Amino acid sequence: MELKDEITINAPMDRVYAALNDPEILQQCIPGCEELIKHSDSELEAKVVLKIGPVKAKFGGNVELDTSGAPDAFSLTGQGSGGAAGYAKGGADVTLSEAEGVTTLTYTAKVDIGGKLAQLGSRLIQSTAKKLAGKFFKSFAEVVDSVDA
Repeated sequence: MELKDEITINAPMDRVYAALNDPEILQQCIPGCEELIKHSDSELEAKVVLKIGPVKAKFGGNVELDTSGAPDAFSLTGQGSGGAAGYAKGGADVTLSEAEGVTTLTYTAKVDIGGKLAQLGSRLIQSTAKKLAGKFFKSFAEVVDSVDA
């Protein structure tokens, strides 16, 4: 499954990039996130509870960041397991561009799932993934907008 979107954030690019690397901000924006631990500048560990259709599961996973193109672009890869519910693994490429103090964030994400989750059907999975991504970025934009420069 592939997701793409573009989000406008009313903040300069350096503040958006800093927020994308702040575990406290990310934890409050990720739907269902119970814990987010930053092990290094490139490694994060998360615990997230999600309900997708009739399946509710607690996922534990790791994310690795590649910031070699920062702050204009970076990528991340990760995988998580929800026990009997299944697993998810994938990655995303993110680009940031700024014009007049407003940042445009563009992302393309690819995700593979397995286990009970994969049996739910691609339409349900895709619509839930879009909804969760939308919640994250709406919350993220609101948090970053509210932070004083």
